[in-house]
Amino acid sequence: MSGIRPTGFLHLGNYFGAVRNYVRMQETYTCYFMVADLHALTTLKETKELKGHVRRVLAENIACGLDPDKVALYCQSHVPETAELYLFLNMLAYVGELEKTPTFKDKVRLQPQNVNAGLLTYPVLQAADILLHRATYVPVGKDQEQHLEIARNYVNRFNQRYGEAVFPEPYAFNFGEELAKVPSLDGAGKMSKSENQMATLYLADDDETIRKKISKAKTESGSGISVKTNGGEREVLGGKPESVANLFQLLKLVSTEDVLQKFESDYQAGTIRYGDMKKELAEGMVKFISPIRERAEAIRNDEPYLRKVMEQGAAKARASAAITLQLAKDAIGLNYF
Repeated sequence: MSGIRPTGFLHLGNYFGAVRNYVRMQETYTCYFMVADLHALTTLKETKELKGHVRRVLAENIACGLDPDKVALYCQSHVPETAELYLFLNMLAYVGELEKTPTFKDKVRLQPQNVNAGLLTYPVLQAADILLHRATYVPVGKDQEQHLEIARNYVNRFNQRYGEAVFPEPYAFNFGEELAKVPSLDGAGKMSKSENQMATLYLADDDETIRKKISKAKTESGSGISVKTNGGEREVLGGKPESVANLFQLLKLVSTEDVLQKFESDYQAGTIRYGDMKKELAEGMVKFISPIRERAEAIRNDEPYLRKVMEQGAAKARASAAITLQLAKDAIGLNYF
């Protein structure tokens, strides 16, 4: 089980860090993938664009290879059982520990005028999403490990308090492989839905936008092997500058090994032409992103199909949720007949 918030556009990091694994998991496991629209309400000041974002996220996930016939692809708000389990788990959550979570502290810093209860209990709702399907595997990166640890705490508290092993402990699962980290084009961290849009490649970007963003990417900065463009000598200071390493990392995602090796050899020899490298990277990204963009656009404009996907996904998710909730209520003692 996993989910993604419908805030902004999906980008290359979302694909290589999450969606690609979803597509692989659907061939082997029973999967529940969710658009986390309730989570989005904790930070959204207005919701007039929420419908469009939800449709876009669904369309882009399908365009990337998720098959709604193989998985439960659903909207969080379409499964009311989520809120009921969230309520039960809140009885096991302590304010002190919730206030100490790094994500809560970050949100308080970013939106001090909107520190709502939903923001505080965000990890509880995340746990409810996972435990609702008694999921064992959660395809997430290291930045979500703490939230999974919190979910495991609730599993143990529930099972111990009510005396029945209703929920299994969930763990991060990525086929034993480290997830690909997709750096931003400016060398300042990873790609983001909201920060520095010119440094992020979105799955909805048109071909010219992709080329423009990559052409403006930084190259020489920081420590490393610096190649002076005026024909001066080459100064060796160690490894690649971060901005240059990022371009190589991105090139590795969409180019063949021989292309990557050519630019690596040129770099080591001090003869690399960054303009050529950027053109190669741009065309590789265009070739990779454009089919996803076109498929997603067609799906997004097919309202009957998206309605069918959402209804079908909700039905699958609710069937699983109903079984879990009955087990939880029985364990708690909420069965009076």
